[in-house]
Amino acid sequence: MKTKLFSLVCLVLFVGVTFTFAQQPEPIPLPKPKMTGGKPLMEALKERHSTREFSTEKLPLPVLSNMLWAAFGINRPESGKRTAPSAMNDQEIDIYVASEDGLYLYEAEAHALQIILEEDIRAKTGKQAFVAEAPVNLVYVADYSKMGDGSDESKREYSAADAGFIGQNVYLFCASEGLATVVRAWIDKPALKEAMKLRPDQHIILSQTVGYPK
Repeated sequence: MKTKLFSLVCLVLFVGVTFTFAQQPEPIPLPKPKMTGGKPLMEALKERHSTREFSTEKLPLPVLSNMLWAAFGINRPESGKRTAPSAMNDQEIDIYVASEDGLYLYEAEAHALQIILEEDIRAKTGKQAFVAEAPVNLVYVADYSKMGDGSDESKREYSAADAGFIGQNVYLFCASEGLATVVRAWIDKPALKEAMKLRPDQHIILSQTVGYPK
């Protein structure tokens, strides 16, 4: 009787572990980013601007790959340092990608996308109408757990500056590639935080819409 009971417990544990792993899909590898070409810096700065009119055309995966690397990818593999600075190199800003297909987290070390939600939450990433139809909305989230023992006030200040650096990288990439973009702060942050299933120590800083010009 004890042997049968032990076998049953092992079976239940095995099924439970298998089910848990089945719910955690593997990250989606992104194409290797192209780190050469594009417009000269001064040209990109000259053409940098915000727009609020976007085509619904999806961004090809290579374009998304290049943009995410430009935003906050690893440009010094030997040290793991990134294309944008962060206070004390905390690298506390996570980039979430909201698209028609779902919500993804950009994993810079693997240069991959981790699926977070298999639903379209673009409309919740801002209060303007265009966010629901633009192909990509980036959400910049500060993870305070990566920022040591400083005060919440200092964490807010540092993470706001760090998100701004990333947003400007995206602006310059878009100017170089003929894409449209606008960074946004008009967000129902509590509603979006709930939809994204963020932890209490994760805080939404900004969103940025990216797509082709309409």
